[in-house]
Amino acid sequence: MSAIADKTFVNFLPNQIRATAAAIVLLLAIFLLTNYCKPPGSSSTALYVVGDCVPLCSWPPRFWLSSFEVARLIPPSSASNNANNNAFNPTNRPPRIGTSNSVRKSRAMVADNEDNENSVTPPTEGKTSTKAAKKQAKEALKAAKKAEYKAAASQAANNAGDNSEDSSKGRYGIAEVIMSKDKYEDRHFVAIANLGQYTGKSAIWLRGRVHTSRAKGKQCFLILRQQSSTVQCILSVGDNTSKQMVKFAGNIHKESIVDIQAKAVAVPSKIESCTEQNLELAVQQLFVVSQAKAQLPLQIEDASRPDNLDDTDALNTRVNQDTRLDNRVLDLRTPANQAIFRLEAGVCRLFRDILTEKGFTEIHTPKIISAASEGGANVFTVSYFKDSAYLAQSPQLYKQMAIAADFDKVFTVGAVFRAEDSNTHRHLTEFVGLDLEMAFKYHYHEVLHTIGDTFTAMFKGLRDLYALEIEAVRQQFNVEPFKFLEPSLVLKFSDGVAMLREVGIETGDEEDLSTPNEKMLGRLVKAKYDTDFYILDKFPLAIRPFYTMPDPTNPVYSNSYDMFMRGEEILSGAQRIHDAEFLTERAKHHGIGKKYANTFTPIKKNRVSDINKIAAYIESFRFGCPPHAGGGIGLERVVMLYLGLDNIRKTSMFPRDPKRLTP
Repeated sequence: MSAIADKTFVNFLPNQIRATAAAIVLLLAIFLLTNYCKPPGSSSTALYVVGDCVPLCSWPPRFWLSSFEVARLIPPSSASNNANNNAFNPTNRPPRIGTSNSVRKSRAMVADNEDNENSVTPPTEGKTSTKAAKKQAKEALKAAKKAEYKAAASQAANNAGDNSEDSSKGRYGIAEVIMSKDKYEDRHFVAIANLGQYTGKSAIWLRGRVHTSRAKGKQCFLILRQQSSTVQCILSVGDNTSKQMVKFAGNIHKESIVDIQAKAVAVPSKIESCTEQNLELAVQQLFVVSQAKAQLPLQIEDASRPDNLDDTDALNTRVNQDTRLDNRVLDLRTPANQAIFRLEAGVCRLFRDILTEKGFTEIHTPKIISAASEGGANVFTVSYFKDSAYLAQSPQLYKQMAIAADFDKVFTVGAVFRAEDSNTHRHLTEFVGLDLEMAFKYHYHEVLHTIGDTFTAMFKGLRDLYALEIEAVRQQFNVEPFKFLEPSLVLKFSDGVAMLREVGIETGDEEDLSTPNEKMLGRLVKAKYDTDFYILDKFPLAIRPFYTMPDPTNPVYSNSYDMFMRGEEILSGAQRIHDAEFLTERAKHHGIGKKYANTFTPIKKNRVSDINKIAAYIESFRFGCPPHAGGGIGLERVVMLYLGLDNIRKTSMFPRDPKRLTP
């Protein structure tokens, strides 16, 4: 009836009044939609309240929103960031009658929590949703108070001493970047290895790396490392050391570089984890000079673990070779690597000293050359202005030219390049060559024995001068000590072949020894002669370079030799051809100068040898040259085999092989 009455009433109104009323209703609807139906952060108008999806145009019409709905309209950041916004802000509206402030706050908290959890589930209308909202508000308030209490308690525990006076202020912290501003000449720095003489004396300064740091109660134990030397440092809360200083020390990242002022104090029992076992450092001042990253790509402790593969009780944490080489700067800090490269420097030093005492002169030869020094295709070609050049496979040609220039005895230490796609444990594309050349009177064995004596002297020098380094390597890589004879053992190539045949290994008389056969022969020699070093003489001519002198009594063989350590070749040498015409003939035979010529195969009829590329080398023998011989040694291979390591990349600081060009 009411609907009919309303309809009848409207029908009686004049058309003008009815139009005005419709316009008012339309404006009112637009107003409501514009001000109450915008989703938070949106410029578009919707026909529902965002989140609740409650139609504003439902019947009977409702022109007010519940507190929950109001809260759903408030963006989380509107209270702080939009305080001056003229758009609708429900918190500025007057509260509904009968709704207390606490209830409104609780409901707002529930709404905020739900927004943070990305919840879009709307409450139902009526008493049930109101009770649920109140319950959730109480639980949220309770949880918030509990979390606040825990946070406050944790902060108080962590900063228990922060509010107290810092008695160590100015005696610890992060130092300014050293830019050579101050000299600090009053600071007397000492090495960890020399701390014994300072025990019980006045404080001294040290600079080193934080190997490990461990805070325990009111103490902090810190291991300081200098290269391979370590010492324990201790900080204890007391009159001169604050809680803040102890906490700072415990938070220093591993591998950071620090300056420490401390007193060396004797300890009642040995500290087994350090190289300095009879003392520790009582720290007085501590400054971080260079801070390392918190997360390191490898841990020094893991990279230093012994390779005890047979020990089932040992830790299985290992750092693989690629990870080590990719992060070589870190890997080189291990005690074993420090020892390896100090011993490698010792090999160079002994090589130089021994040969200098024997009357040799050190020379330096070009590494960019016009022709392949060894022949063949295993050479790196480089662009040289408008022409091509090569990286030297050997300093061979220039050593011989120095002999022709009357230097008599020469040696050189430098880079050697081999473009061999050999991904083995003993090959590199770039290595350090130790080369020597020497004029002799009548027989090349004068040179052979000189080289053998040089190796013997080097082995004795390493044994006597680098015992600590050798032991440090053996701590990680357990191998047998290197054995050698004095004078060195010399066998003929044919004798070596006969020894192999005795154990059932067939190899040709003019065939080069394969790697497995070399190792087997090394084991046979060790078993028979008890030596890891020996010399194999009189190799077949067909497998030697073009400048090798043939054997005068048997043209199948040559006046050439190789030297071996633990069954692997470490030197290749020979008497050189010093007659220009004979040398030219042998060069043509090997196709020297032709880009794709094979080192050991005579040139074919359709292949022309470009002798002009080594014309200067051959010409040097036309002015008179004494008979001479020599050899080339691979430094990295010598160190690898002397220490008994399994891969040459362990003895090359930044190795280069067919698959690695960085770092």
